[in-house]
Amino acid sequence: MKNKRIIIAGGTGFIGHGLVEYFGADNDIVILTRQPQPGNGRVQYIAWDGRTRGDWAAALEGADLLINLTGRSVNCRYNETNRQAIFNSRTDATRVLGEVVQTLEKPPQLWVNAASATIYRHAEDRPMDEFTGEIANDFSVQVCKRWETTFNEITLPHTRKIILRIGVTLGWQPGGVMHPYLNLVKFGLGGYQGSGRQMFTWVHINDVCRMIRWLYDNDSTSGVYNCTAPHPVPNRTFMRLLRKTAGHLFGLPAPAPLLSIGAALIGTETELLLKSRWVLPTRALQEGFVFQFPVLETAFPDILAHMPRSAYHLF
Repeated sequence: MKNKRIIIAGGTGFIGHGLVEYFGADNDIVILTRQPQPGNGRVQYIAWDGRTRGDWAAALEGADLLINLTGRSVNCRYNETNRQAIFNSRTDATRVLGEVVQTLEKPPQLWVNAASATIYRHAEDRPMDEFTGEIANDFSVQVCKRWETTFNEITLPHTRKIILRIGVTLGWQPGGVMHPYLNLVKFGLGGYQGSGRQMFTWVHINDVCRMIRWLYDNDSTSGVYNCTAPHPVPNRTFMRLLRKTAGHLFGLPAPAPLLSIGAALIGTETELLLKSRWVLPTRALQEGFVFQFPVLETAFPDILAHMPRSAYHLF
């Protein structure tokens, strides 16, 4: 994939950094962001508010690929104000992007709208996929459903549309979950969380980028795809493998009551750690996508190789 014009809405976060790193050398990247910064090489930043049409709309004309990552972080307390902001940030951005794309003379060939693998119910009994997955109605699921409904209501005759339900994404870029997990490991607190039985559905950042490229290259793809590694593991296994890769033999576990206290103190919710996400990428596998990092035994060493030793050792 070379010399394409790629628009990334909300592209300054963790996954956006990964996409820029992956695609930026060979393609022209435009990041739509509330906090624009000077461009770098073939990457430029354009201001938008994620709600209303503005000068940024011109950047979409003639683009090859539109990726929408916009959405306020769910790493907060779920009070009424935060809940509404989480909903609005996703639906408003999706809606206004759709309004703009509908007016373009040469719209993007493909629009990939980010979604979340947390749309499926808490599952410790069996895995969920695009065909047999059960969707519940807790708050995080409501967010996912509204996000996807807004996207599905947009009719674009000349643009393929894909919903990418992404698992917990692992990588070395700033803002990802590996940094706080490694901090726990570094200070001897890297044991399992809660019961440790809850399933951890993950994906390597390179495979997120590779799947988007694969979807672009395959004109027959559309609809919903789970972007998750094919081998999720229990939280207990996840933490044990992370400690082993980082060279730590021991980590104190964190029972659910302790997590509740800690979550309240740092302004987040225990659901982010305790919900059992057991999700499989059945469609992608059936249609021929091959994961570069299907198991944590290869994903963790690759990620830590990109990070300084100080990220996971005191000395």
